[in-house]
Amino acid sequence: MSSEQVKEELDFYLSLNYPVTVHVDPEGGFVAEIEDLPGCMTQAETLDELFAAIQDARRAWIEGAYETGQDIRLPRELDEYKGKILVRIPRSLHRDLAHAARRDGVSLNQYITSLLAAGVHGDLLAARASALRGLCVNEVRSLVSRKP
Repeated sequence: MSSEQVKEELDFYLSLNYPVTVHVDPEGGFVAEIEDLPGCMTQAETLDELFAAIQDARRAWIEGAYETGQDIRLPRELDEYKGKILVRIPRSLHRDLAHAARRDGVSLNQYITSLLAAGVHGDLLAARASALRGLCVNEVRSLVSRKP
């Protein structure tokens, strides 16, 4: 532990909630990582398996760091993000975004926020949709195979 950081009890670190980032693995399944704990990541075939595996990886990472005296970063707090950014874009893109927002009857800020959220959350939503499609296909196959 660094001299600036007070070392807490192990249970304190294990009780913290760290944000988890989930990615769809192009070869199948999913990958999860905890960015606040460098190198803490895992992969699994299903989202349920992934969430269990990342909790196991988080526990092992924290216990290992604690036992060896390494710094354990606290989870990044939402208040470190103020919700305001400055982005420079070409005038033509600004114009196109403003027209699209007007067409949809929302403010330019709301329109850009919805585009950013859709882009950021798109991977996870696509993964969930794919998993649901797989479940539906398996259910249909099961029903078809049971017909007399």
